[in-house]
Amino acid sequence: MSLVFAGVCSHAPGITGRADRVEPDRLDRLHAAYGRMREAIEAAEPDALLVVGAEHFANFFMNNMPAYCIGMADSFEGPIEDPEWLAIPRATIPGNADLARRLIERVLRDVDVAYAEEWKFDHGIMVPLHFLTPRYDLPVIPANINCQGPPLTPVHRSYAFGEALRRACDAVPERIALIGTGGISHWPATPDSGKINEDWDRAFLDRLTANDRDALLSYNDAETYRDGGQGGFEIRTFIAVAGAVDGAKGEIWHYDPVPDFAVGCTVGVMGTG
Repeated sequence: MSLVFAGVCSHAPGITGRADRVEPDRLDRLHAAYGRMREAIEAAEPDALLVVGAEHFANFFMNNMPAYCIGMADSFEGPIEDPEWLAIPRATIPGNADLARRLIERVLRDVDVAYAEEWKFDHGIMVPLHFLTPRYDLPVIPANINCQGPPLTPVHRSYAFGEALRRACDAVPERIALIGTGGISHWPATPDSGKINEDWDRAFLDRLTANDRDALLSYNDAETYRDGGQGGFEIRTFIAVAGAVDGAKGEIWHYDPVPDFAVGCTVGVMGTG
């Protein structure tokens, strides 16, 4: 088995860019959770980190919006945003084009995934990397799910994408760590930015950690938009990780709804039992 770690975490730009607005002890708890995940990834000794994130119109737009895309390059640049705004310096992040190609070839047996040989990382990938691989010394293979521009892939297909990623990881000799990164309820770039539906978040996380497939796949976009905002569509990245761990359960290490970060800050692991 080549999938040696699976987890989920938030990627809101405010986590780094507006860190000074949050009480130090609250920030410390979040950083400690990211640190715990970093240590768990390092202990798993992966050869690459596969990051399933959400498209934010950084690389794709409505003239060409793949439902799923995997990056296939030996290096990537990021962040695409202003580094001062995000409080993350611009850097070159190593990739592994050969490994990515082999994963893509295996995923294509089950899911029609696009690939990109050029990819600019935005906050959706750079914020997690800032905490999980701060030295940028672990090759990264980015994957995106369209969570931004309808029509969106159905959530059951996101679960299937995760299952396809797992089969691809198991088909290669390299050790691979997987994280899904997104928000749960949030309303970015709207007058409701900062609003968080904590009850909805916690209900989703309960379903996620139980890996209750039927409950996870019961979400529809109309209800998600109503209860979780347009940012809630990013549950697809977490659901993909649930699909990748073959029914195993998970554990949330940290959840804190932080209005200044405009999201419920989440760090958790999947595959604990």
